[in-house]
Amino acid sequence: MIKSAFEYLVGLGNTRIETIGDQKFATQPLHPVKMATPATILVHSLSGLVEYLQSEFDGPDSLMVHVNSPTEVECFSNFNRDFARNRLIKAQAMLPEFSFERWLDPESFNIKLQSCFVPNFDREVMLKVVGNIKEDAVKTYGDDGVSQTVTAKTGVATMEQVVVPNPVVLAPYRTFVEVEQPASEFIFRMQSGPKCALFEADGGAWKLKAMQSIKDYLHVALDKEVDAGRLVIIA
Repeated sequence: MIKSAFEYLVGLGNTRIETIGDQKFATQPLHPVKMATPATILVHSLSGLVEYLQSEFDGPDSLMVHVNSPTEVECFSNFNRDFARNRLIKAQAMLPEFSFERWLDPESFNIKLQSCFVPNFDREVMLKVVGNIKEDAVKTYGDDGVSQTVTAKTGVATMEQVVVPNPVVLAPYRTFVEVEQPASEFIFRMQSGPKCALFEADGGAWKLKAMQSIKDYLHVALDKEVDAGRLVIIA
């Protein structure tokens, strides 16, 4: 047993490459020694990404900046001998949380409208409707499949049937704050309880707008690096 063990250990150091037909085989398993790649720096703003690239902290090598999504941008180098890239830095947007297609009570919905959406005309109309609903009358609302009405306070002591705005154009905070938040259409619905919910109605087109806005921002902020051929920005 000891002799066979020694023969095995000696055999480990005698790896050969044999050719059988058109195929090459190794007499021992081989494992590639991969080149090391750096840990990715994480930032939460486009300005942080721009400052890093302008500093040339890790050298002036040619880099590519890829806008992966409305909330993520990463920068990487050419591939190395292992066809792996150095992913140097990634920017991930920090955004307030809002759940679409989820029913909320009027108070919670009101707070989310004010904290998670850019002020505009439709947002103000919705705030007035949601903020003045009479809880004891919400169960009696009309619905023809598209429009809805609720009983709401319209004056000091006046109650009227108020039409619920639908669809509405809103701009939630859903991309980096350095660029304009893309506005899109939403379906605003209410149900007895009372409860309110928003449903996206643009098929995700806002994502393309946001990504193009990020690309335009980076092109302006990094125009010298792009003109010098050191950076390529894609979306």
